[in-house]
Amino acid sequence: MTTHQITGQIGETLARKYFESRGYEILHTNWRYGHLELDIIAMKSGMLHFIEVKTLKNGSAGKPEDSVNRKKMISLLKAAELFMISENKTGLIQFDVLAIVLKENENEFFLLEDVYV
Repeated sequence: MTTHQITGQIGETLARKYFESRGYEILHTNWRYGHLELDIIAMKSGMLHFIEVKTLKNGSAGKPEDSVNRKKMISLLKAAELFMISENKTGLIQFDVLAIVLKENENEFFLLEDVYV
């Protein structure tokens, strides 16, 4: 497993705890359909959240959230649509991005809620 993959796994574990501690019900993690993937699918207050998790180590160039570009958002939209169809879901949905910076003493979390293409 590469360092990048290990960092991603750490971030997704932290993200799950982050959302659970804020009252989200985690429905799926790493939901896949072909080459498309949704990092976290969660429910809170009747809203279905499709959450992209981006993690970087402290000192890495840039911000984790900067890697969620138009191409990535289109991919997330397609994956969410396929999830809704395959699970026969309806209702309110929202796309969120959780950016995590791993630090020695305390990790930083930055939640971007209700993002659009």
